[in-house]
Amino acid sequence: MFGKSLNPLSAYAEAGIAAKVQAASPHQLILLLFDGAATAIAVARLHIEQNDVAQKGKHISQAIDIISNGLRVSLDMEAGGQLAEQLSALYDYMCRRLIAANIGNDVVALDEVAHLLDEIHSAWKEIAPTHPGA
Repeated sequence: MFGKSLNPLSAYAEAGIAAKVQAASPHQLILLLFDGAATAIAVARLHIEQNDVAQKGKHISQAIDIISNGLRVSLDMEAGGQLAEQLSALYDYMCRRLIAANIGNDVVALDEVAHLLDEIHSAWKEIAPTHPGA
């Protein structure tokens, strides 16, 4: 009756995210990916501090998935040229750092990736298209 989630708050959050995704422009979708990765990293950091290995691993894996299968895959390597290549390499580096953070409970590595994501996210916000739906 309630689907996968037995937690009403979680179900509400999932519905809210789905609605944002459906209404988002391609540019806004990338912003949502940055937000999702940053949230996953922040939650993973809390779980490291609480010694919750399973939840730490789950959220770091989620961040890796968003970076690798969301942000990196969205790069247009042909049109983006050298910038796309450099971003792809940076996303790969971030994933390696997240793996190291997971293995070593390394909050410094999490903070490094969060900072790198924030820098790119800020730049992405600055290049927002001027016409709606872009």
